[in-house]
Amino acid sequence: MRKPISILVGLLMLMSLVAGCAATRLDMDWGTSQKLATYNQTLSPEAEKNLEPVAGLDGQSAQKSVDKYHKDFEKPEKPPAYGFVLGGGTTQK
Repeated sequence: MRKPISILVGLLMLMSLVAGCAATRLDMDWGTSQKLATYNQTLSPEAEKNLEPVAGLDGQSAQKSVDKYHKDFEKPEKPPAYGFVLGGGTTQK
């Protein structure tokens, strides 16, 4: 009685290992979602065929723009507060 149960358990374990190594639908579709998302977010798919250099800013102008961009995130200095009193009265707290 014990031998058939151990054979059955062994066969079930072997079948589960073999089934785990089998190709699934997921293996066939691997990366499809990423490829579709990239394609759908591309404005002009034909742009990769254009090998002309891109006209834009030179290095110094670009660096100044980047520096200005970073400087915009710094905390600005508080403006000086000026106070003056009109009249000679006193205030009570």
